[in-house]
Amino acid sequence: MLVCLPLLTVLPLLLALLVQRRIPGITFFRTAFYTPVIASAVVVALIWGWVLDERGLANGLLQQAGLAGSPVAFLTDRWLLLFSAIALTVWKGLGYYMVIYLSALANVPRELHEAAAVDGAGPLHRFWHVTLPGVRPTMILISALISVSSLRVFSELYVLSNGLGGPGGRDMSVVMLIQMYSRGFNGHLGYASALSLLLFVVTLGPMLFLMRLNRKAA
Repeated sequence: MLVCLPLLTVLPLLLALLVQRRIPGITFFRTAFYTPVIASAVVVALIWGWVLDERGLANGLLQQAGLAGSPVAFLTDRWLLLFSAIALTVWKGLGYYMVIYLSALANVPRELHEAAAVDGAGPLHRFWHVTLPGVRPTMILISALISVSSLRVFSELYVLSNGLGGPGGRDMSVVMLIQMYSRGFNGHLGYASALSLLLFVVTLGPMLFLMRLNRKAA
């Protein structure tokens, strides 16, 4: 959550500003950016698993370029697996949050941009003083959605780690733990229920913080 929250709050906004421009071929890029959103999370994770495998495309390119003497353990090293899952989550969510930002940008009055330009404000000043205040409620909404979805991550780590949650299970998410202990009749249903309650409390914290932030902004 600490990594995905800032990335998926800022990058989709910049992407929305880019695809909002009326330039030739921009429709193709809008479709390309949104395609990962409609793809199944399991299918996307499988493709990334093939790319990041020790004999996959990423390691092949790194070795051919001379950047790695041996295969990089993207899927077996504890931290590399975690960052691989983060990269997958960010890549898959960019298009979804981009569309939300596009609708918010469409509601920012163009007259404000024109008035700021007449007053001599450059693109950065207009972005900071006009665009950001206009999409601030949407940013808070997106931050809340990202906080909840990143804490509930399951498919990315499950597929990339082949259900193991990394070496020794050290990168197993809370949702993976709940699934593992609640599956079947293994006598750990109470532990899985406690983890579910913990996940609820942890998820509720960022939501309350963002609600308070939204009230202050209002």
